[in-house]
Amino acid sequence: MTHIKTTIELPASLLMAAKAMAVKEKTTLKAILEHALRREITFQENPSPRDIFEINQYNFPVLKKRKAPLVTSGMIYQKLEEEDL
Repeated sequence: MTHIKTTIELPASLLMAAKAMAVKEKTTLKAILEHALRREITFQENPSPRDIFEINQYNFPVLKKRKAPLVTSGMIYQKLEEEDL
């Protein structure tokens, strides 16, 4: 595997937390950052059920709210008409 050096700017508090975690886990800052990036990329490609669902007040699993624009059935029907479908 080829490695490339790069420079990134991070908030000081985030860097300090990552360094503290590296000490606690007896590993390197590089390993912590690489693991975090790989986990984030994997989540984006294959989210686990724990990341998609939450338990509501009735102890039922429900989809977590996502930060996405609201899409209504009216918007869908309008788009279907525009596309002549």
